[in-house]
Amino acid sequence: MKKRIFASACLALSCLVGSTNGASPESRLQELDITLAQNNAPVANYVSAVRAGNLIFLAGHLPKGEDGSLVTGKLGQDLSTEEGYEAARLTAIALIGTLKGELGELGKVKRIVKVSGMVNASPDYTEHSKVINGCSDLLVDVFGDRGRHARIACGYSSLPLNAAVEIDLIVEVE
Repeated sequence: MKKRIFASACLALSCLVGSTNGASPESRLQELDITLAQNNAPVANYVSAVRAGNLIFLAGHLPKGEDGSLVTGKLGQDLSTEEGYEAARLTAIALIGTLKGELGELGKVKRIVKVSGMVNASPDYTEHSKVINGCSDLLVDVFGDRGRHARIACGYSSLPLNAAVEIDLIVEVE
């Protein structure tokens, strides 16, 4: 557990700088040892991404591990803030995967405009923003200053499939 917290703290610290040293988003993913999964089709009557002009609106994504298992549970009851942070980070990886599928190349991202983070939380849980930092930190680590965004982080009494978090994005592209 201490190793995970330390790794998260290091990731957060690297994000404060906001620099990718000129590296492409794809090379940053490689440096971070992140492999983007093949996108799954939506489970209902919607699409994963909609482009309107130079904006892409990504549908809500859920946190899935490398084995495809969904991270479930309620923050403040079943999961710690650190586990929620990791769930939000996994969700960011899924969102980046969908974005790459839409664009072909992540270098076409001009700016991550908005992150909306929903946290499955117990009524007394108050660390929603710390959970959604898992997504925000990774976006800045991959995209540098282009990854800095406006954001909302809210708690909900439940989420689809009992997912720990659900996150959507608005992205400006070339």
